Amino acid sequence: MWNKYYCVSTIDDALKILAENPGKAKLIAGGTDVVLELEKEIHPQIEILVDISRVESLDHIILEDDDVVHLGAMTTHNHCVNSKIIQNFAPILAEACYSVGSPQIRNRGTVVGNLVTASPANDTISPLMALDAVLTVRSIDGERLVPLREFYTSVRKTVLRPGEIVTDVAFRAMRKEEKGTFIKYALRKAQAISLVNAAIILNMDGNRVSNCSIALGAVAPVIIASEKAQSFLIGKILNKENIQQASDLVTQDISPISDIRSSADYRDKIASIIVKRGLEKLASDDSRDNSVPINPVVLWGKTTPNHKKLDVTKFFTADSSEIRTKINGKEYRFQSGQQKSLLHLLRDEAGLVGTKEGCGEGECGACTVYLDGVAVMSCLVPAPRADGAEITTIEGITNGEKLHPVQKAFIDEGAVQCGYCTPGFIMSAVKLFEEYSNPDIDQIKMAITGNLCRCTGYYKIVKAIESVAERTG
Repeated sequence: MWNKYYCVSTIDDALKILAENPGKAKLIAGGTDVVLELEKEIHPQIEILVDISRVESLDHIILEDDDVVHLGAMTTHNHCVNSKIIQNFAPILAEACYSVGSPQIRNRGTVVGNLVTASPANDTISPLMALDAVLTVRSIDGERLVPLREFYTSVRKTVLRPGEIVTDVAFRAMRKEEKGTFIKYALRKAQAISLVNAAIILNMDGNRVSNCSIALGAVAPVIIASEKAQSFLIGKILNKENIQQASDLVTQDISPISDIRSSADYRDKIASIIVKRGLEKLASDDSRDNSVPINPVVLWGKTTPNHKKLDVTKFFTADSSEIRTKINGKEYRFQSGQQKSLLHLLRDEAGLVGTKEGCGEGECGACTVYLDGVAVMSCLVPAPRADGAEITTIEGITNGEKLHPVQKAFIDEGAVQCGYCTPGFIMSAVKLFEEYSNPDIDQIKMAITGNLCRCTGYYKIVKAIESVAERTG
């Protein structure tokens, strides 16, 4: 998929490599989009990947003077979901991040990556647009600030110039008099792309709207503001009639398309409906609306992701720079496999075949492993990222000959069906119990949203995990 892979230790190194290889090098952070795009040959000209995931302090979330929040280029969706700063000062961003993919995807996918991919259906763009976000963009020639509202030019196109990197996202913290919500409409509850999404922020002066921001996704070539609805609401009371009129006005600002997931007419109707629902929700609740649990399931266990910084930049090709890593507590040195995914490094090079490939696209969770203690989809992780890391696979869950309680429960409850998806389910459940010794049913369901069963269903799987909770609770 690539000829050279650089794991850089500094942003300056990344900028230098990009500048020296115009058109041939591509940045990778979480990789949840990039790896799939390369596999599908969407970027045939790309020969070099520049991995910034080991650069120190790029995963920051900082509140500056109680007024401005900053996110780094390696801040993942789960960093935001789990952050008290985001929960308190940008709850609509926490909601959007919580709706992205699954816990394993949220552990790798970054907010900046979501912005730069530039799909109008991406969930984090709408709330950050509503929050007036500004991007810090760097190249070897210097730095510039770009308002997010001016960042997009068309579908999957931005104002980024060759060799530029987004290093920071800054946005205003929501004030006490503001309340907001993020609503996503998709074809299923998890692991789904938005048909339409909306981020709404209202500034209230008593019972009247003094300011309003409504950002809509997947209804135009880029994320847009519903200017007609915003203008109408200012100075209005949020009563039934005004909410209805504002939601009707939304359709005058959008220009949706028909595609495989929805018709334009359907998107028109859904956009109006979800804005109406969002305004009704805000009208009925005096507090800030936030559907994210205070202690969400992130599948970190007792670990805090730190990306284990590098002291020097390293590069990997098919015939140089061995990958040195630790798997299930054992040291490995790989002379080959540098151009594979972590999944195939484990299966083909290490001979650890318990980790399965079900989809190869991060949808099914059969390939779930722990990378530096955090659950990830190994099919979306490039093999060189394993260098210097610690990895746990399903083979490392047992204690010698003794099965983990989750493994035993799957046998006792008949949760092992064809068995293909079972390793991924077990990995997710084991990590859940590291986070919560007695998880409730909602936490169990959230933990396995990234794991698909293609046989008969999830009842016995959920029951098996519940039975462990009952024994240890």
